[in-house]
Amino acid sequence: MAPTPKPPAKKPKANGGRPNQKLRTRKDLLRAAAKLMNEGRKPTLDEVAAEAQISRATAYRYFPKADTLLLEAALDLALPDADTLFKDDTASGTTPDNDPIARMARVDTAFHDMMAKNEVPLRMMLAASMERRLKTGDDTLPARQNRRSPLIAAALAPARKNFKPADYDKLQKALALIIGTEAMVVFRDVLDVDEADARDVTRWAIRVLIEGAAKD
Repeated sequence: MAPTPKPPAKKPKANGGRPNQKLRTRKDLLRAAAKLMNEGRKPTLDEVAAEAQISRATAYRYFPKADTLLLEAALDLALPDADTLFKDDTASGTTPDNDPIARMARVDTAFHDMMAKNEVPLRMMLAASMERRLKTGDDTLPARQNRRSPLIAAALAPARKNFKPADYDKLQKALALIIGTEAMVVFRDVLDVDEADARDVTRWAIRVLIEGAAKD
């Protein structure tokens, strides 16, 4: 009896296992654009590429349109980084340095405040990233800059020993689902709830997820 033929092996993705490098390249372009915009300019994509010391061809692969890059660069400046967000935790005396729920609440507040002021450009950025993926079918480059994961990791870091490694990884990913532009769209467009209710639901979900992961 002839052996059953094996199915063809799946081809590896063309990203070559370098997603972190590609995110850094994308971030460099955003930072360069923000720097030029802070100087009162509306730079071209070529000018941004030169400022970032990245080739013109590479810049156009990440951002085919300058307007898309400038829009996202402005939003990138609107959200604080982890060092800024948590620098006053110990000094304030109100947010325990190792309390992951309180620290995640601070991340949630930063996102909610930023989204409340930038709902229209955030929706435009989300639409642009989806349109680009649909038009090109290219999944070798990051379609979005991941801003939430570094903040979530910083919020949970002091309490990392309280979680098993596998649970810690799942917790970070689960928290990423309930924070950010997509969550805002669900609250507004699908559930039709106001901002206060959305904040309350998100805080409840944060507490349940963290406490559940710690118990497990």
